[in-house]
Amino acid sequence: MFSQKSIRTKFLTQLVSASATLIVIFSVILYQTIKTSIYANLTQTLTNYATTVERSIEPNKIINGYTITHSFLPHEIEAKIELHPKRHRTLNLIQYRSEDRTWLNAYVPLWFQNDAFLVLYQDITSTSAMLDRILRDIVLINLSAVFLILFYALFLSRMLLVPIKTLAGRLSRMNEGFLKSVETKSLPEEFIPLGLSINRLIERIQTFVKYQKELFIGTAHELKTPLAVMKTKNEVTLLKSREKEKYIEAIKNNIEAVDEMNSMISAILEIGRQEGAQFEEPILIDVALFLEKKINDFKILAHLEEKNIVSEIGFNSLKIKTQQTLLTHILQNFVQNALKFSDKGATVTVKAFIHDTFLNIEVYDEGVGIDESKDLFAPFVRFGSKGGSGLGLFLAKGAADALGASISISNKKNGNGAVAKLALPI
Repeated sequence: MFSQKSIRTKFLTQLVSASATLIVIFSVILYQTIKTSIYANLTQTLTNYATTVERSIEPNKIINGYTITHSFLPHEIEAKIELHPKRHRTLNLIQYRSEDRTWLNAYVPLWFQNDAFLVLYQDITSTSAMLDRILRDIVLINLSAVFLILFYALFLSRMLLVPIKTLAGRLSRMNEGFLKSVETKSLPEEFIPLGLSINRLIERIQTFVKYQKELFIGTAHELKTPLAVMKTKNEVTLLKSREKEKYIEAIKNNIEAVDEMNSMISAILEIGRQEGAQFEEPILIDVALFLEKKINDFKILAHLEEKNIVSEIGFNSLKIKTQQTLLTHILQNFVQNALKFSDKGATVTVKAFIHDTFLNIEVYDEGVGIDESKDLFAPFVRFGSKGGSGLGLFLAKGAADALGASISISNKKNGNGAVAKLALPI
């Protein structure tokens, strides 16, 4: 509980230290104010008595040690005339202790002799004892206050950690089969952003788990079907003797099925490589130069398929820090899909622009469009008769999530075709 890395320990230390410091400062100021006020009253009283006694002194009675008695002088004050040739001719107050008594002396210079002083001795032992009691009481009050602050800080820190412990308890009870969002309404206002962040993370985990299950089930299904077909064709072929061409045809069909399975396995291996790319160190790139280079590479592919690619980049230079491999994978998937679903002579347009605090990259094709009711980002979802493993957009979605970006695919509002969009925070 009192570890050096504990937030509670730091909170306790800082709260108690700050409170104790404030209490000590306040107590010192209070004690000094009381002490100054009491001594100011004593000094003023002694000065008033000195003025009264000085007026009644006769010059012929100035003898060293002469004691002056007056009915108005209280019993704790004595008045004497003393000769001090070397003392400055100013009113002077001195406090000292003698025989367990505390005295306050006032030296008042007499005007009719240069070395003569009226000295008033006041016994302030009771006053000094009262100040000592006040000091002891203040110290005791301070110690009690520090202990109370310590207990209050312990209680307060425990209360502040309750929401964190509640969140930790809820998260510890979660597993793959029980992923439930955190109820943020019951959280204190300061912990709501943390709860929302946890909920977003849970949503991403739920999506990841869902896609992983679909991926494993789909992989088993996609590999099992061609294997079953191959087995059936081979068994049928071997039922009786056939011409040489029939055996060649069966072997060619098997080779085609194996090629399809190899293509699918390569796509699955690509998922593993992409997960490794998520831990790639982000680097600073110029997006304008990056897109220009990639689009030039895609133009070669488009030319081979008798199609065109044009680019519309709305900025001359934009430097961002990102994972280049993942960004390349998303752009490559968008462009390859656009080329695959566009007819010969069609034009694929790549647009890039900045909106608010996002870099937006959009790829437009001139195909037949998409079925927007399908989840195109789920694994093994295929559209049209163009073939493929059905994992391209699934991989692109995973790359976008790793970049903290969002992707979407929709039909173009005007004309045929679809548009794939990427919104990357700058």
